[in-house]
Amino acid sequence: MKHRCLLAAWVIWLGMGSLAPAAVTLEDNSVRVDFDANSGALVHLENKSTGWVIERRPDLGVSFRLHAPLPNQRDNFVLGQKQRAVSVQKISDHEIRIEWKNLASEHGGNLPIDFISDVTLQNGALKFVGTLINDSPLMIETIDYPYFGDLSAPARDAEMQFHTAGYGGLTSDEIYPVFENEKGYCSVAFPTKMIDSRKSLFGLIQSTDQGIYLETEDHTQPYMVEYTFEQHPGYVDAIDHLVPKEDAISGMPVHLEFRTCHYIFEHPHSTKNLMPIVVQPYRGDWHAGADIYKQWRATWFKPAHVPAWAQDVNSWLQLQINAPEDNHRVAYRDLLPYGEECAANGVSAIQLVGWNKGGQDGGDPAQNTEPALGTREDLRKAISDIQARGVKMILFAKLNWADLTTDWYKKELYKYQMTDPYGVPYQQHGYSYYTPTQLADINTHRRAVMDMLSPGYRDIAGREFNKVLDLGAAGWLWDEVSGHGQGVLYNFAPGHGYEPPGYIYAGDLPMAQQLRAAADKMNPDYLFAGEAVQDWLMQYYPLSYFRIGGSEQPVQRYIDPQAPLMVAVTGFDDRAMLNMILLDRYIISYEPFNFKGHVTDFPLTLAYGKKIDALRRKYKSYLWDADFRDTLGAKVEADGRHRYSVFQRPDGKRAVVIISTENSKTVTATVQLPHAGVLVSATPEKPDDKPCDGSVTIPPRSAVVVMEQ
Repeated sequence: MKHRCLLAAWVIWLGMGSLAPAAVTLEDNSVRVDFDANSGALVHLENKSTGWVIERRPDLGVSFRLHAPLPNQRDNFVLGQKQRAVSVQKISDHEIRIEWKNLASEHGGNLPIDFISDVTLQNGALKFVGTLINDSPLMIETIDYPYFGDLSAPARDAEMQFHTAGYGGLTSDEIYPVFENEKGYCSVAFPTKMIDSRKSLFGLIQSTDQGIYLETEDHTQPYMVEYTFEQHPGYVDAIDHLVPKEDAISGMPVHLEFRTCHYIFEHPHSTKNLMPIVVQPYRGDWHAGADIYKQWRATWFKPAHVPAWAQDVNSWLQLQINAPEDNHRVAYRDLLPYGEECAANGVSAIQLVGWNKGGQDGGDPAQNTEPALGTREDLRKAISDIQARGVKMILFAKLNWADLTTDWYKKELYKYQMTDPYGVPYQQHGYSYYTPTQLADINTHRRAVMDMLSPGYRDIAGREFNKVLDLGAAGWLWDEVSGHGQGVLYNFAPGHGYEPPGYIYAGDLPMAQQLRAAADKMNPDYLFAGEAVQDWLMQYYPLSYFRIGGSEQPVQRYIDPQAPLMVAVTGFDDRAMLNMILLDRYIISYEPFNFKGHVTDFPLTLAYGKKIDALRRKYKSYLWDADFRDTLGAKVEADGRHRYSVFQRPDGKRAVVIISTENSKTVTATVQLPHAGVLVSATPEKPDDKPCDGSVTIPPRSAVVVMEQ
């Protein structure tokens, strides 16, 4: 009987979690969280609405972790498990304050460092706010807070992924029951994943029908936050990377740690207020998590002005005319026929690449014209003549790099380059073009990473941007606007106008503001565009250009249904890509020969693209002006591979776009719309609507739209 009672208690503990004997609790209708009254560790977290015990075992609870390197030993941590809180106080029904003082480090003894945390719970959302008081002589590089020592799946047989907003779509990393190490064989003791906030202000720990929303609640990004997962003690085997299903293996507890790491680089004798971190459980798939972000985003996001032509249905040609190997493909005086072809085929704009001296990815950040292609007046006239025919000219440019081969870099720009903690300049690898020597990466132009935080460099970039403005184009596209090089995050070089180290991504908004102000003086309708623009930068670069694959999850389109998002089309009968563009309301960027040809060079692709744009113009209120809902609000059943999306007009009328991803098979699909009105259907090939009962047949690599009248 005694053993049966112990077994029953074990089962209850596994399923419901157990609480520390002395705990301070916050609780509302949705969430319960408990903190150990002695250590301040988070020991229990539960989504009451679903029964998911997220933090399950109190003995694995952790408060925080801090890294304060010593002069002769960088590996000096302050471990929360070894700290005692001086106060864990519930100061209101929805707020707890926790204080730690004189923190004990692993190798430097007790340090005069205090950490104060305020945790609030309102409407199911936990917010962790921290203040670090560093009275020590050490720089504090990082602090991990909040810290979950036992992030548990909703059930033993459940799955969990971690999602963020990536290159236009939703990224996904599996964290349970498969957990692959991403930090190398010997770099860490436990399998580790680290996903930083420079690309996404939010992350989603997603299970099948519920998840946990995570938010870095400062869209100005003053420093980097990294979402870190660490699987203890490791996986069962090294081939499948499976996590042990039991609570222990080989006498060691099995648990997944999750922490948000703040890279603060806080100087001695100073105080740091951490960016707030929001943790909110939710019910549903990734759309429900993104909805939470959309609600917060609406409180600070100020939509950029978009010229009317870019708000309407439009398509582009991307054209490269020169590269670093001096191929001099198209002279400025020979650009007009490209514009005339675009005008004749309903293409609204040309993105002109490689117009600057040195060509694409050569000579940056200089925005001078290339003498081998003609004079500056030749280019200005070509732009004017093409725009007179109704086709906008958009000039490709880059201001974030400095070509190491140029005299300008050697004489001046080196002063503004980013360096690592050892004083070694960071480099961006550069890109290779055309010749065997460069394609073998032998003579590629390497590039220094310019410091966007430096007021001096921003002024230099502003002067180069004025050269772009002077050419009279309708806009520009900053390629790699959200990129600063692999592993390049902080500048440690002195003399840049601030106390280092500085987080380079914190300079992107000030740079955008300065350039936008210059453009507004000339033309408020001047279009700012960029490659894979980070969401918060779309306040200044509203048009984002990127490439997609067949499994893309359109998170940016879902977040901002009306944003002008543009996708490349490169195939010579690229129906599959064009169908995806119709599905997710993207702008077409025609790019024959990887943007080195005429729009008429792929007639099959052009013909189908024109039909798609004609369909979108004919049913603009359904397919362009309506709210994009991805797959929400309808169900589609089919006898073959397919994808679908839902659009909803302000009056509630809906449209469902269904595309076949079959290469040779006709697909029969049935659309289920709750409380549907009278339905009609149309296709790019047969745009006139016809009555529909919700069942449609879709030829291979084709699309159909079902609409409520």
